Amino acid sequence: MQLEFHQLDQCWEHLRVRPATQQRRLIASLAEGGQQTPIIVVESQGTKGRYLVIDGHKRIRALRQLGRDTVEAMVWNMSAAEALLQDRTMRFSAQECALEQGWLLAEMEQRFHYPLDELARRFDRSVSWVAKRLALVELLPASTQQQIREGKIAAQMAMKYLMPIARVSAEDCERMAAIWVKHHCDTRQAAQLYAAWRDGSRLVRERILAEPELFLKTQRPSETETPAPGMDLQRDLDMAVALLQRVSRRMSATLPEMDPPQQQQARQRIESARRELNRIAARLEQEQESKHADAGAAKRDSGDELARIEHTRDSAGAGVVAAECPARSAFEVGICAGDPAAGEGRTIPPTDTRSFEYLQRQPRASP
Repeated sequence: MQLEFHQLDQCWEHLRVRPATQQRRLIASLAEGGQQTPIIVVESQGTKGRYLVIDGHKRIRALRQLGRDTVEAMVWNMSAAEALLQDRTMRFSAQECALEQGWLLAEMEQRFHYPLDELARRFDRSVSWVAKRLALVELLPASTQQQIREGKIAAQMAMKYLMPIARVSAEDCERMAAIWVKHHCDTRQAAQLYAAWRDGSRLVRERILAEPELFLKTQRPSETETPAPGMDLQRDLDMAVALLQRVSRRMSATLPEMDPPQQQQARQRIESARRELNRIAARLEQEQESKHADAGAAKRDSGDELARIEHTRDSAGAGVVAAECPARSAFEVGICAGDPAAGEGRTIPPTDTRSFEYLQRQPRASP
Protein backbone atom coordinates (compact mmCIF):
# COMPACT_ATOMS: atom_id res chain seq x y z
CA MET A 1 0.00 0.00 0.00
CA GLN A 2 1.01 3.61 -0.53
CA LEU A 3 1.50 5.74 2.59
CA GLU A 4 2.22 9.42 2.90
CA PHE A 5 5.09 10.56 5.08
CA HIS A 6 2.86 12.27 7.64
CA GLN A 7 1.27 8.89 8.42
CA LEU A 8 4.58 7.38 9.52
CA ASP A 9 5.99 7.31 13.05
CA GLN A 10 9.77 6.77 13.00
CA CYS A 11 10.28 6.48 16.75
CA TRP A 12 12.76 3.60 16.27
CA GLU A 13 15.00 5.31 13.76
CA HIS A 14 17.67 5.63 16.47
CA LEU A 15 18.13 1.84 16.55
CA ARG A 16 20.13 1.83 13.31
CA VAL A 17 23.28 3.60 12.13
CA ARG A 18 23.12 5.80 9.05
CA PRO A 19 26.45 5.78 7.16
CA ALA A 20 26.64 8.68 4.73
CA THR A 21 28.18 6.61 1.92
CA GLN A 22 25.37 4.03 2.04
CA GLN A 23 22.79 6.80 2.05
CA ARG A 24 24.28 8.37 -1.08
CA ARG A 25 24.27 5.02 -2.88
CA LEU A 26 20.65 4.44 -1.85
CA ILE A 27 19.58 7.86 -3.16
CA ALA A 28 21.26 7.15 -6.49
CA SER A 29 19.58 3.74 -6.73
CA LEU A 30 16.11 5.12 -5.93
CA ALA A 31 16.54 7.97 -8.40
CA GLU A 32 17.47 5.55 -11.17
CA GLY A 33 15.14 2.61 -10.58
CA GLY A 34 12.57 3.76 -8.06
CA GLN A 35 11.58 1.94 -4.88
CA GLN A 36 11.92 -1.80 -5.31
CA THR A 37 11.41 -3.03 -1.72
CA PRO A 38 8.55 -1.82 0.47
CA ILE A 39 9.14 -0.60 3.98
CA ILE A 40 7.67 -2.58 6.90
CA VAL A 41 5.17 -0.96 9.26
CA VAL A 42 2.65 -1.94 11.93
CA GLU A 43 -0.51 -0.10 12.90
CA SER A 44 -0.10 2.33 15.77
CA GLN A 45 -2.20 1.38 18.79
CA GLY A 46 -4.80 4.03 19.65
CA THR A 47 -4.14 6.24 16.61
CA LYS A 48 -6.02 5.36 13.47
CA GLY A 49 -4.24 5.99 10.21
CA ARG A 50 -0.80 6.10 11.87
CA TYR A 51 1.87 3.47 11.36
CA LEU A 52 5.04 2.62 13.23
CA VAL A 53 8.02 2.09 10.91
CA ILE A 54 9.81 -1.17 11.67
CA ASP A 55 12.24 -1.25 8.73
CA GLY A 56 12.95 1.25 5.93
CA HIS A 57 14.09 4.43 7.67
CA LYS A 58 16.92 4.95 5.17
CA ARG A 59 14.55 4.55 2.23
CA ILE A 60 12.14 7.08 3.72
CA ARG A 61 14.93 9.60 4.22
CA ALA A 62 16.19 9.07 0.67
CA LEU A 63 12.72 9.44 -0.84
CA ARG A 64 12.23 12.69 1.10
CA GLN A 65 15.49 14.03 -0.31
CA LEU A 66 14.33 13.10 -3.80
CA GLY A 67 11.11 15.10 -3.29
CA ARG A 68 8.71 12.15 -3.28
CA ASP A 69 5.39 12.32 -1.41
CA THR A 70 4.59 8.67 -0.77
CA VAL A 71 6.32 5.40 0.02
CA GLU A 72 5.39 1.80 -0.73
CA ALA A 73 4.77 -0.06 2.55
CA MET A 74 3.89 -3.54 3.83
CA VAL A 75 1.76 -3.78 6.98
CA TRP A 76 2.51 -6.58 9.43
CA ASN A 77 -0.42 -7.72 11.52
CA MET A 78 1.39 -8.14 14.86
CA SER A 79 2.47 -6.15 17.88
CA ALA A 80 5.29 -3.63 17.62
CA ALA A 81 7.56 -5.66 19.92
CA GLU A 82 7.06 -8.84 17.93
CA ALA A 83 7.61 -6.94 14.71
CA LEU A 84 10.96 -5.56 15.92
CA LEU A 85 12.18 -9.03 16.85
CA GLN A 86 10.85 -10.56 13.64
CA ASP A 87 12.53 -7.89 11.53
CA ARG A 88 15.87 -8.64 13.15
CA THR A 89 15.67 -12.35 12.34
CA MET A 90 14.60 -11.73 8.73
CA ARG A 91 17.10 -9.00 7.90
CA PHE A 92 19.51 -10.04 5.12
CA SER A 93 21.49 -6.79 4.99
CA ALA A 94 24.84 -6.12 6.66
CA GLN A 95 25.24 -7.72 10.06
CA GLU A 96 24.42 -5.54 13.04
CA CYS A 97 27.21 -4.07 15.09
CA ALA A 98 27.27 -4.57 18.85
CA LEU A 99 25.93 -1.06 19.44
CA GLU A 100 22.89 -1.65 17.23
CA GLN A 101 22.21 -4.85 19.12
CA GLY A 102 22.53 -2.95 22.39
CA TRP A 103 20.12 -0.23 21.22
CA LEU A 104 17.51 -2.81 20.28
CA LEU A 105 17.95 -4.70 23.55
CA ALA A 106 17.65 -1.49 25.55
CA GLU A 107 14.46 -0.59 23.68
CA MET A 108 12.95 -4.00 24.34
CA GLU A 109 13.86 -3.81 28.01
CA GLN A 110 12.78 -0.23 28.70
CA ARG A 111 9.74 0.19 26.46
CA PHE A 112 8.33 -3.33 26.43
CA HIS A 113 9.72 -4.50 29.81
CA TYR A 114 11.33 -7.70 28.57
CA PRO A 115 13.47 -9.40 31.26
CA LEU A 116 17.06 -10.37 30.49
CA ASP A 117 16.37 -14.11 30.32
CA GLU A 118 13.52 -13.55 27.82
CA LEU A 119 15.74 -11.33 25.67
CA ALA A 120 18.45 -13.97 25.77
CA ARG A 121 15.95 -16.57 24.58
CA ARG A 122 14.57 -14.32 21.83
CA PHE A 123 18.06 -13.44 20.56
CA ASP A 124 19.29 -17.02 21.02
CA ARG A 125 22.13 -15.80 23.21
CA SER A 126 23.24 -16.07 26.81
CA VAL A 127 22.14 -13.73 29.56
CA SER A 128 25.73 -12.48 29.93
CA TRP A 129 25.79 -11.58 26.20
CA VAL A 130 22.62 -9.50 26.66
CA ALA A 131 24.04 -7.83 29.77
CA LYS A 132 27.28 -6.88 27.98
CA ARG A 133 25.40 -5.32 25.05
CA LEU A 134 23.23 -3.31 27.43
CA ALA A 135 26.34 -2.18 29.30
CA LEU A 136 27.81 -0.83 26.06
CA VAL A 137 24.78 1.39 25.53
CA GLU A 138 24.82 2.59 29.13
CA LEU A 139 28.56 3.25 29.01
CA LEU A 140 28.84 5.45 25.92
CA PRO A 141 27.70 9.07 26.34
CA ALA A 142 24.45 9.94 24.57
CA SER A 143 26.10 12.55 22.35
CA THR A 144 28.65 10.00 21.14
CA GLN A 145 25.93 7.48 20.37
CA GLN A 146 24.13 10.08 18.30
CA GLN A 147 27.29 10.74 16.29
CA ILE A 148 27.53 7.01 15.62
CA ARG A 149 23.90 6.86 14.50
CA GLU A 150 24.44 9.75 12.10
CA GLY A 151 27.40 7.99 10.54
CA LYS A 152 29.93 10.60 11.66
CA ILE A 153 31.85 7.93 13.60
CA ALA A 154 32.18 4.33 12.43
CA ALA A 155 30.61 1.90 14.90
CA GLN A 156 33.62 -0.42 14.82
CA MET A 157 36.00 2.45 15.60
CA ALA A 158 33.80 3.44 18.54
CA MET A 159 33.75 -0.11 19.85
CA LYS A 160 37.52 -0.49 19.58
CA TYR A 161 38.75 2.89 20.80
CA LEU A 162 35.97 4.93 22.42
CA MET A 163 34.64 2.18 24.67
CA PRO A 164 37.91 1.80 26.64
CA ILE A 165 38.08 5.58 27.07
CA ALA A 166 34.47 5.71 28.29
CA ARG A 167 35.24 3.12 30.96
CA VAL A 168 37.84 5.51 32.37
CA SER A 169 36.24 8.89 31.70
CA ALA A 170 32.98 9.71 29.92
CA GLU A 171 34.14 13.31 29.48
CA ASP A 172 37.35 12.24 27.73
CA CYS A 173 35.27 9.95 25.53
CA GLU A 174 33.06 12.83 24.41
CA ARG A 175 36.07 15.04 23.73
CA MET A 176 37.83 12.32 21.75
CA ALA A 177 34.68 11.69 19.67
CA ALA A 178 34.39 15.41 18.96
CA ILE A 179 38.02 15.46 17.78
CA TRP A 180 37.36 12.56 15.40
CA VAL A 181 34.36 14.33 13.88
CA LYS A 182 36.05 17.72 13.60
CA HIS A 183 39.24 16.43 11.96
CA HIS A 184 37.56 13.62 9.96
CA CYS A 185 39.96 11.10 11.46
CA ASP A 186 40.42 7.82 9.69
CA THR A 187 41.10 4.52 11.43
CA ARG A 188 44.87 5.06 11.54
CA GLN A 189 44.59 8.50 13.12
CA ALA A 190 41.97 7.31 15.60
CA ALA A 191 44.27 4.46 16.64
CA GLN A 192 47.20 6.87 17.09
CA LEU A 193 45.16 9.24 19.26
CA TYR A 194 43.81 6.40 21.38
CA ALA A 195 47.25 4.79 21.84
CA ALA A 196 48.77 8.10 22.92
CA TRP A 197 45.87 8.74 25.33
CA ARG A 198 46.07 5.22 26.76
CA ASP A 199 49.82 5.27 27.37
CA GLY A 200 50.06 8.88 28.53
CA SER A 201 49.90 10.40 31.98
CA ARG A 202 47.05 12.66 33.06
CA LEU A 203 48.97 15.69 31.83
CA VAL A 204 49.73 14.07 28.47
CA ARG A 205 46.10 13.04 28.01
CA GLU A 206 44.93 16.58 28.65
CA ARG A 207 47.48 17.93 26.19
CA ILE A 208 46.33 15.52 23.48
CA LEU A 209 42.66 16.37 23.96
CA ALA A 210 43.37 20.11 24.14
CA GLU A 211 45.71 20.28 21.12
CA PRO A 212 44.93 17.35 18.82
CA GLU A 213 46.10 19.28 15.75
CA LEU A 214 49.63 19.42 17.10
CA PHE A 215 49.63 15.71 17.89
CA LEU A 216 48.28 14.73 14.47
CA LYS A 217 50.85 16.96 12.78
CA THR A 218 53.69 15.17 14.57
CA GLN A 219 52.26 11.79 13.52
CA ARG A 220 51.88 12.73 9.86
CA PRO A 221 54.52 10.95 7.73
CA SER A 222 57.06 13.16 6.00
CA GLU A 223 56.45 13.88 2.34
CA THR A 224 60.07 13.05 1.58
CA GLU A 225 59.94 9.77 3.46
CA THR A 226 60.06 6.82 1.10
CA PRO A 227 58.03 3.81 2.23
CA ALA A 228 59.89 0.53 2.52
CA PRO A 229 59.55 -1.74 -0.53
CA GLY A 230 56.59 -4.07 -0.23
CA MET A 231 54.91 -2.21 2.63
CA ASP A 232 51.80 -1.43 0.58
CA LEU A 233 51.58 -5.06 -0.52
CA GLN A 234 51.95 -6.30 3.06
CA ARG A 235 49.23 -3.91 4.20
CA ASP A 236 46.87 -5.10 1.45
CA LEU A 237 47.56 -8.74 2.33
CA ASP A 238 46.82 -8.05 5.99
CA MET A 239 43.55 -6.40 4.99
CA ALA A 240 42.68 -9.38 2.79
CA VAL A 241 43.32 -11.82 5.63
CA ALA A 242 41.22 -9.74 8.03
CA LEU A 243 38.40 -9.57 5.47
CA LEU A 244 38.43 -13.34 4.97
CA GLN A 245 38.29 -13.86 8.73
CA ARG A 246 35.29 -11.53 8.94
CA VAL A 247 33.59 -13.39 6.08
CA SER A 248 34.14 -16.66 7.95
CA ARG A 249 32.56 -15.30 11.12
CA ARG A 250 29.63 -13.80 9.21
CA MET A 251 29.04 -16.99 7.24
CA SER A 252 28.78 -19.00 10.45
CA ALA A 253 25.87 -16.79 11.51
CA THR A 254 24.06 -16.45 8.17
CA LEU A 255 24.68 -19.81 6.44
CA PRO A 256 21.70 -21.60 8.06
CA GLU A 257 19.37 -18.86 6.76
CA MET A 258 20.64 -18.90 3.16
CA ASP A 259 18.60 -20.67 0.50
CA PRO A 260 20.28 -22.98 -2.09
CA PRO A 261 20.67 -20.28 -4.81
CA GLN A 262 22.38 -17.96 -2.33
CA GLN A 263 24.66 -20.78 -1.18
CA GLN A 264 25.54 -21.54 -4.81
CA GLN A 265 26.43 -17.89 -5.42
CA ALA A 266 28.57 -17.89 -2.28
CA ARG A 267 30.42 -21.01 -3.49
CA GLN A 268 31.09 -19.38 -6.85
CA ARG A 269 32.53 -16.27 -5.21
CA ILE A 270 34.66 -18.38 -2.86
CA GLU A 271 35.99 -20.36 -5.82
CA SER A 272 36.81 -17.12 -7.65
CA ALA A 273 38.69 -15.86 -4.60
CA ARG A 274 40.57 -19.17 -4.34
CA ARG A 275 41.68 -18.96 -7.98
CA GLU A 276 42.93 -15.41 -7.48
CA LEU A 277 44.89 -16.43 -4.37
CA ASN A 278 46.41 -19.37 -6.27
CA ARG A 279 47.53 -17.03 -9.06
CA ILE A 280 49.16 -14.71 -6.53
CA ALA A 281 50.95 -17.63 -4.84
CA ALA A 282 52.14 -18.95 -8.23
CA ARG A 283 53.57 -15.55 -9.16
CA LEU A 284 55.42 -15.37 -5.85
CA GLU A 285 56.84 -18.88 -6.30
CA GLN A 286 57.88 -18.08 -9.87
CA GLU A 287 59.67 -14.94 -8.69
CA GLN A 288 61.55 -16.89 -6.02
CA GLU A 289 62.62 -19.56 -8.54
CA SER A 290 63.80 -16.84 -10.94
CA LYS A 291 65.94 -15.25 -8.22
CA HIS A 292 67.52 -18.62 -7.36
CA ALA A 293 68.30 -19.23 -11.03
CA ASP A 294 69.88 -15.78 -11.39
CA ALA A 295 71.99 -16.37 -8.28
CA GLY A 296 73.26 -19.71 -9.67
CA ALA A 297 74.11 -18.14 -13.03
CA ALA A 298 75.99 -15.34 -11.31
CA LYS A 299 77.99 -17.89 -9.33
CA ARG A 300 78.93 -19.83 -12.48
CA ASP A 301 79.86 -16.60 -14.26
CA SER A 302 82.16 -15.63 -11.39
CA GLY A 303 83.92 -19.04 -11.62
CA ASP A 304 84.43 -18.70 -15.37
CA GLU A 305 85.77 -15.20 -14.90
CA LEU A 306 88.25 -16.45 -12.28
CA ALA A 307 89.46 -19.14 -14.68
CA ARG A 308 89.92 -16.53 -17.43
CA ILE A 309 91.91 -14.33 -15.05
CA GLU A 310 94.23 -17.25 -14.13
CA HIS A 311 94.70 -18.15 -17.79
CA THR A 312 95.48 -14.54 -18.65
CA ARG A 313 98.02 -14.34 -15.82
CA ASP A 314 99.79 -17.50 -17.06
CA SER A 315 99.81 -16.23 -20.59
CA ALA A 316 101.24 -12.93 -19.44
CA GLY A 317 104.06 -14.76 -17.62
CA ALA A 318 104.94 -16.70 -20.69
CA GLY A 319 104.99 -13.52 -22.70
CA VAL A 320 107.36 -11.94 -20.23
CA VAL A 321 109.70 -14.93 -20.47
CA ALA A 322 109.60 -14.82 -24.22
CA ALA A 323 110.25 -11.08 -24.21
CA GLU A 324 113.24 -11.49 -21.94
CA CYS A 325 114.79 -14.11 -24.27
CA PRO A 326 115.67 -12.45 -27.63
CA ALA A 327 116.00 -14.41 -30.80
CA ARG A 328 119.35 -16.17 -30.32
CA SER A 329 120.60 -19.64 -30.99
CA ALA A 330 118.44 -22.60 -30.19
CA PHE A 331 120.78 -23.45 -27.37
CA GLU A 332 120.33 -20.09 -25.59
CA VAL A 333 116.57 -20.12 -26.01
CA GLY A 334 116.42 -23.56 -24.48
CA ILE A 335 118.32 -22.31 -21.43
CA CYS A 336 115.99 -19.30 -20.93
CA ALA A 337 112.76 -21.19 -21.32
CA GLY A 338 113.78 -24.38 -19.58
CA ASP A 339 114.56 -25.40 -16.04
CA PRO A 340 117.13 -23.11 -14.38
CA ALA A 341 119.00 -26.10 -13.08
CA ALA A 342 119.23 -27.51 -16.54
CA GLY A 343 120.59 -24.20 -17.75
CA GLU A 344 123.33 -24.23 -15.17
CA GLY A 345 124.39 -27.80 -16.13
CA ARG A 346 124.35 -26.84 -19.82
CA THR A 347 122.41 -29.96 -20.70
CA ILE A 348 121.91 -30.02 -24.46
CA PRO A 349 118.90 -31.69 -26.02
CA PRO A 350 120.26 -34.64 -28.02
CA THR A 351 117.85 -34.12 -30.87
CA ASP A 352 119.18 -30.66 -31.69
CA THR A 353 121.82 -31.24 -34.50
CA ARG A 354 123.10 -27.70 -34.37
CA SER A 355 123.89 -28.12 -30.71
CA PHE A 356 125.85 -31.29 -31.56
CA GLU A 357 127.92 -29.42 -34.13
CA TYR A 358 128.64 -26.71 -31.61
CA LEU A 359 130.03 -29.26 -29.15
CA GLN A 360 132.29 -30.77 -31.81
CA ARG A 361 133.94 -27.42 -32.37
CA GLN A 362 134.77 -27.03 -28.64
CA PRO A 363 138.41 -27.81 -27.70
CA ARG A 364 138.87 -31.10 -25.94
CA ALA A 365 141.46 -32.18 -23.48
CA SER A 366 143.93 -34.77 -24.79
CA PRO A 367 143.66 -38.18 -23.28
